[in-house]
Amino acid sequence: MTRKTILNDTHRSLGAKMVDFGGWDMPLHYGSQVDEHHLVRSDAGMFDVSHMTVVDLRGARVREFLRKLVANSVDKLKVPGKAFYTAMLDPQGGVIDDLIVYFMGEEWFRLVVNAATRDKDLAWITGEAKAFDVSVSERPEFGMVAVQGPTARERVVGLLDAASAPVVQKLARFAAVEATSRDGVPLFVARTGYTGEDGFEIIVPEAQAPAFWNALLAAGVKPAGLGARDTLRLEAGMNLYGQDMDETTTPYEAGMAWTVALDEGRDFTGRAALEAQRAAGVPRQMIGLVMDEKGVLRHGQKVLTDNGDGEILSGTFSPTLGKAIAFARVPSGEPGQVRVDIRGREVPVRVVKFPFVREGKAQPGI
Repeated sequence: MTRKTILNDTHRSLGAKMVDFGGWDMPLHYGSQVDEHHLVRSDAGMFDVSHMTVVDLRGARVREFLRKLVANSVDKLKVPGKAFYTAMLDPQGGVIDDLIVYFMGEEWFRLVVNAATRDKDLAWITGEAKAFDVSVSERPEFGMVAVQGPTARERVVGLLDAASAPVVQKLARFAAVEATSRDGVPLFVARTGYTGEDGFEIIVPEAQAPAFWNALLAAGVKPAGLGARDTLRLEAGMNLYGQDMDETTTPYEAGMAWTVALDEGRDFTGRAALEAQRAAGVPRQMIGLVMDEKGVLRHGQKVLTDNGDGEILSGTFSPTLGKAIAFARVPSGEPGQVRVDIRGREVPVRVVKFPFVREGKAQPGI
């Protein structure tokens, strides 16, 4: 049965076009996906991300547990509130899921994992936690709203009480803090996001989520749907689980080497497989593509390189750039003159570094 977030009726009252997304009834757009995209790049938009899964880990050995569970080194997180992006791997080095880890205290870490992988993730985490006597608690009683864009932070800070506002105003990137709204609602405010713009992801008690959403509306923040979220994240060079990586790909094959820490003495799950792959040579690589001709690059299209064929992973028309962009997985090595097979025609594309867009502007060479 399709699941609904607490904001479902709110989306419908705003005229949202609703679609099934990983078993959730979610807003695709509220009239114009392109307008919502530009709004986030130029001002501020908000997304219902209440379908994401919040998991709290507690116990005396929770840090030790996370040293094994994730590919990045949790020892980087020394100050309460700090966070990082990483992946959970299986013993073969495949990506079970990508996630954000928040360090809240030596016996409390918070994870935010993907909605579509919820059951698989919870089963894996719970199974792995037993040996460390760590409690694993899903927090379904929370909603979550992402407010993103150049003016997002000031709009959110304006809704906080006098004690919280200055603390949140000074919050560093990839950090979180517990705060309180002007209406007395407890919030978990994280300076993270999935759009390439500044802003916050805010965890709010589910019962208060509609009122918080409406307060943001009254503060001038307009809603944005999954369509804009997808074009924004691809422009920002951010992976989508299940499309750009999964259990059949390692972080090295998914442009995620930066999320792996091979720190000495830490035997995380999948480490041996990654070290073996790196020693033998990573067979595939993820590259960014731009198409200067008219048309759209789409998932599944064949990519032709000097080293053999690959395929488009995520592809879209970029509203910011006015041309098609994509991630592709291709054989490793210098790809040479790359073409994409579009309905039997080999269309030339350029290989570029991603992100394609940073803070609203095209990156050099795009």
